Amino acid sequence: MSKRGERLQNKGGRGTRKAATDRSAAPDGSGSGGGAPRSRWKLWLKRLFLWGGGLAVLGLIFLAFAVGFAAQSLPSYSTLQATQPGQTIVIRARDGRELVEIGPSFGEWLKYNDIPENMTNAMVAVEDKRFRSHFGVDPVRLTGALIEGVTGSRSRLGGTSTITQQLARNLFLNNNRSLDRKAREAVLAMALEWKFSKEEILELYLNKVYFGGGAYGIDSASRKFFSHPANDLSVEEAAIIAGLVKAPSQYSPTADVQAAVDRAQVVLELMREQGYISADQAQVDVSAVQLKEQAGQNSVRYFTDWVLPQLDIILPETYEPIEVWTTLDIGMQRAATASIEANTPKGAQGALVSLDRDGAILALVGGTDYVASNFNRATTAMRQPGSAWKLFVYLAALEAGYKPEDKVNDTPVTIDGWSPRNSNGRNVGETDLRTAFAYSINTVAAQLGNEVGFGTVASMARRFGVNSKVDTNPSMVLGASEMRVIEMTQAFAGIAAKGVAVEPYGITKVTGASGEVLYRREASPGSPVVPDYVVAGITDLLQAAVQTGTGRAAQIGRPVAGKTGTTSSNKDGWFIGFSSGITTGVWMGRDDAKAVPGLQGGRAPAQAFASYMRYAVKSRPVEEFDVTLELPEWQLEPDAEAMFGEPDDYYYIDEQGNMIQPGRDEFGPEDERGPDAPPAASQDFLEEATGGALPQQSQRPPREPRRPPPQPAIKPGE
Repeated sequence: MSKRGERLQNKGGRGTRKAATDRSAAPDGSGSGGGAPRSRWKLWLKRLFLWGGGLAVLGLIFLAFAVGFAAQSLPSYSTLQATQPGQTIVIRARDGRELVEIGPSFGEWLKYNDIPENMTNAMVAVEDKRFRSHFGVDPVRLTGALIEGVTGSRSRLGGTSTITQQLARNLFLNNNRSLDRKAREAVLAMALEWKFSKEEILELYLNKVYFGGGAYGIDSASRKFFSHPANDLSVEEAAIIAGLVKAPSQYSPTADVQAAVDRAQVVLELMREQGYISADQAQVDVSAVQLKEQAGQNSVRYFTDWVLPQLDIILPETYEPIEVWTTLDIGMQRAATASIEANTPKGAQGALVSLDRDGAILALVGGTDYVASNFNRATTAMRQPGSAWKLFVYLAALEAGYKPEDKVNDTPVTIDGWSPRNSNGRNVGETDLRTAFAYSINTVAAQLGNEVGFGTVASMARRFGVNSKVDTNPSMVLGASEMRVIEMTQAFAGIAAKGVAVEPYGITKVTGASGEVLYRREASPGSPVVPDYVVAGITDLLQAAVQTGTGRAAQIGRPVAGKTGTTSSNKDGWFIGFSSGITTGVWMGRDDAKAVPGLQGGRAPAQAFASYMRYAVKSRPVEEFDVTLELPEWQLEPDAEAMFGEPDDYYYIDEQGNMIQPGRDEFGPEDERGPDAPPAASQDFLEEATGGALPQQSQRPPREPRRPPPQPAIKPGE
């Protein structure tokens, strides 16, 4: 055999042996090459591992860059320390006592070394037990959260956020649950761990975390719930505060003491398990926890809701904590609240406004229960004042020349098709102005309003501070226009202030965080809007209404002047009056303006007024009202004006109004009159009186009759 053939034979043999080997390697002996898929699978695993590892490395590099960039972008520690999430406003009563605190409260900033160890241990135990070992994100908790998501089980603590993540969220993010927010939270947490120490992070967290009730930070929470700084928190108190972070409103000791204690017990047990306290310390001694007594904030909130918006007007824009000093008297506010609650008919609402003589609000109640309804019926609700509106009708009449004892007629009357009637359906005929006001006779008020002018009545209301729209149709004299309680009380306070219009106010000063005065109210003396004789006359009428008229239930054992008001079908009941410099207005009715059976101004509202005022004026001296009328010159008729000539042109009139003829008077016959007797009439006078020729030297221009001063006008529809 040639060498070439030998080589071919050998080659073929090797091929035969390889094929045989491949066939024998197949599991089924078919020789189909079954080892190839396994090799490919291994190849893909290898590639996946390599690519995955590469991507992981790239991801870590990217994460490192992201964390590093975030760390470089973070504010400094001092900036984070100074950043506050909102403005704190402390509202104080006129005696300086705290009424309510609005917005976040931060207390004193505590350095890490000043924070009680009980507090740091309690917070770490319940919120993040591996806080001192992780890098901002806890892989163990994260893995546990993934397992819980798959299995559906729940741990007793729940949640995956570490203390650092919570701090990052509180400082820079919101509380939504999106994956994007969680990712940013994790990056920021690691950035915080990169830039700050564990002690600095824990210091920031404990001074900024929210504990409910507006309290941010452990010092604020300690002062709010236990009335002392956080420097000396006991183990039990620290456990209660630490337990609040999970659900501040649910575990607040001011809302549910037992829930707070139960949650604190969980915290103490965790502290025991982690070796922070002994088993003997792991029990909450409720008697050792002295919770701060919470002042009632029910009706006070009606007042604070009215006061707070005024800060936007009187203060420049500021975000620093401020204290607002108000005019509210705590004792009077309690008495006002009690009087409204005790006297308001079932199913109805009540409101009360009480003003000092300068307009300072001493008490304000906007409803029977602020928690049930925060609608302020004292400052916002618009209601018909009924006969309380007659104050302005009679003011206009007195200014036009009427006097309390003047005669008026209670008779049926029709004005422009409108025919008012009295509440009892009867008419008494002739009476005097004082009686007509005291018994709130509608027909007399209608006649007076028609006589002086409905625009004049509206203008009078404007003078005393009424800003609501006033209709000038005839029915306006009986209180058809809707008013606010505070407006009507303000007007009556103007009468108590001797005719000087007053402006209700509730803020006396505002101070900043360091005690500097940011605003102080300056007293400005007002000018009278009606003459003294008008004030004396209307005070006479208002006093009669309480002494003998419809407001008798408002008597308190000292002089009171006031007026009742009742609208049709007993939908509204009013009493507004004053005594010893305090003016108080009371309204009662339903929010839906439905009738309240038996509601009249002279009953429940007058009784509530009396109940409150007995307390309000008890420390003030009794003040008698000045009702002495000193009429203006145009209403007087002095003796000199009884002569229509010069003094030498004599005649005079006796007390009965009869002219006394010369020589036939009490001085006796002409020849027997003494030296003090008046001279006889001159020839000029006799010729003038009998129509004879008037001597040239006696000619005089005719006298202009005296007229009342012009009345202020009001545009129609105002």
